[in-house]
Amino acid sequence: MLGRFLLLLGLLAPALPAMALTVYKYTDANGVVTYSDQAVPGAQVFSFSDRMVERTDSQVKLETRKHAGGETLMVRNDLYAPVDVELKLEGLSNVVGAPERPIRWVLPPRSQIRLATLAPRDAGQPMRYQPRLRYALGDPRLEPSFYRYPLPWRGGPFRQTQGANGKYSHFTPKGRYAVDIAMPEGTPIIAARAGVVVKVENDQTGRGDNPSGNFVRILHDDGTMGVYLHLMKGSVAVREGQRVEVGAHLARSGNTGNSTGPHLHFVVQRNVGLAVESIPFEFAQPVNRLPNFAVGGD
Repeated sequence: MLGRFLLLLGLLAPALPAMALTVYKYTDANGVVTYSDQAVPGAQVFSFSDRMVERTDSQVKLETRKHAGGETLMVRNDLYAPVDVELKLEGLSNVVGAPERPIRWVLPPRSQIRLATLAPRDAGQPMRYQPRLRYALGDPRLEPSFYRYPLPWRGGPFRQTQGANGKYSHFTPKGRYAVDIAMPEGTPIIAARAGVVVKVENDQTGRGDNPSGNFVRILHDDGTMGVYLHLMKGSVAVREGQRVEVGAHLARSGNTGNSTGPHLHFVVQRNVGLAVESIPFEFAQPVNRLPNFAVGGD
């Protein structure tokens, strides 16, 4: 059934460029979760949202430092990647020193910066304001360089089961140009491009809380990022802050997160201005017509 479903996705891709395919999710008596294009009894419509977001709230923080003259607002970036930040101050009352426009800055990896120092207009009254911090991973000032990506796995050959603008889940800004490659769980996943590991997830089992499942995110020298998703629990072999070269072993493929079956989801992204979005890329060799040994294809 899964093989026919994936084939249907491929057939619909060129015909329905602006529509998302309706996908149903149901759980059988044994607790097995299945995704299908068929509305079987008890199934619910599966709503895919653009939720490929790493948990970085604890690593990019707005800090308020109180002192005799008022308060200083600092932003700290504990990530191994630059962060594009914007601070807006709203609901101002009895405040001097607040900027008229939002403060925008690209904060280097593992650094902090003072964005504003505020003082009360009337020293006998409290200041009131509401800080709004937005941020996105990466430096939007960098321009991607042309690069043909070697295949990010060892073994195969395997088949591409969902490509750019795929109707199941590749229709959002973060994943529009992603590819899914069906492969047996445990297939070695390797770095397709050199860079610094900036984020990993390694503890999810099955359909975990994070839709991406276990993953590795690598920041390339031109500011783009390669992301390898749905990896096997406990298989991630690299650490945040580590520099890796092309061909370095990253992890093993799995079936974690919002996954219809064992596969690797690979996507290249960049910061386009306070937003991380996928961008087009090319593999160094074709994969679309290779036999699919993972889900019983031809």
